[in-house]
Amino acid sequence: MQEAGSKSRVSSPLWLLLELTYRCPLHCVYCSNPVNYTRHMNELSTETWMRVMREAREIGAAQLGFSGGEPLMRDDLEVLVKEARSLGFYTNLITSGVGLNEKRIATLRENGLDHIQLSFQDSTRELNDFLSHTKTFELKLNIARMVKRQGYPIVLNVVLHRQNIDHIEQILDMAERLEVDYLELANTQYYGWAFLNREHLLPSREQIARAEEATARFRERVRERIRVFFVVPDYYEERPKPCMNGWGAVFLAIGADGVALPCHQARMLPGIDFPHVDKASIRWIWYESPAFNRFRGFDWMGEPCRSCPERFKDFGGCRCQAFLVTGDPANTDPVCSLSPMHYKILKAVERAQRQTPRPERPLMFRDDRNSRELSSR
Repeated sequence: MQEAGSKSRVSSPLWLLLELTYRCPLHCVYCSNPVNYTRHMNELSTETWMRVMREAREIGAAQLGFSGGEPLMRDDLEVLVKEARSLGFYTNLITSGVGLNEKRIATLRENGLDHIQLSFQDSTRELNDFLSHTKTFELKLNIARMVKRQGYPIVLNVVLHRQNIDHIEQILDMAERLEVDYLELANTQYYGWAFLNREHLLPSREQIARAEEATARFRERVRERIRVFFVVPDYYEERPKPCMNGWGAVFLAIGADGVALPCHQARMLPGIDFPHVDKASIRWIWYESPAFNRFRGFDWMGEPCRSCPERFKDFGGCRCQAFLVTGDPANTDPVCSLSPMHYKILKAVERAQRQTPRPERPLMFRDDRNSRELSSR
């Protein structure tokens, strides 16, 4: 991590995320894509993605994620995977599974893909298909079995929230039946579409406690057969997480349209001109661009962060969360109990404690029509 005022101490971007496309057959209510993604639909060419990978590898990037939208909607995915392997990346496909089949999985494996992370919305057909606004549950079950047959470790991701967290035991049972190797129970973090739908999605404290207890019992029973990760939502923490291990510290995301970002949510932040890979090299973007240096180190911090010893642990928390909740990305992450704006988080949590909260607006599904409407506001 960079020390204040010292560009020479900036480390390499170890983790590279390529959001190959914002096209997606699913319409998840917690999607992390920009709510105005229809403004950013001009996708990079195969050749440009290859150049981005080469330039990132040259400055030390080692792990590469292919994401979206749905990366399987790119016909050149297999070509990009092969190039990534030739460059020495460890590669991960982050997918809904829609678009996979036996032949395509075999080709991806032959071309060197290391890892497939498959997402489910729930353990039941009804809720899985409702939350994604598609009929994909049976397809996902078949894809999970195909992945297993091809010799990949099954990495299952289920985003938890108020609508499905009470199904935690059924979700755990499904993971065991599918013989998954890794299970990530990632409680929703409230950005993008999830922030719009927060009143529908934020669980109560009691729901989270029950889910943690069920997960602990499951871990005790399955031991080493399945590695289980349970990620608590920031809103129920007293201190913020070290978001991406600090701004511009180890994580580099490239949006589908070629905009380079220190996290996949950052393009929402006002007053920052994020660079484009067609106009600058990855080296310059990472080390020299004003955008990637904007929140590096500690000089940008105000109080109480500037004098807090925990700044060396959390690096000030999340700039996107600070903007969404307080209106200023330079403010203390409001999740922190020391933040003067922490009451905003407490208010959201207090509302979630009600058994039947009444959201002010209906669920908004991630689709082109809603994105265009939000873009016009």
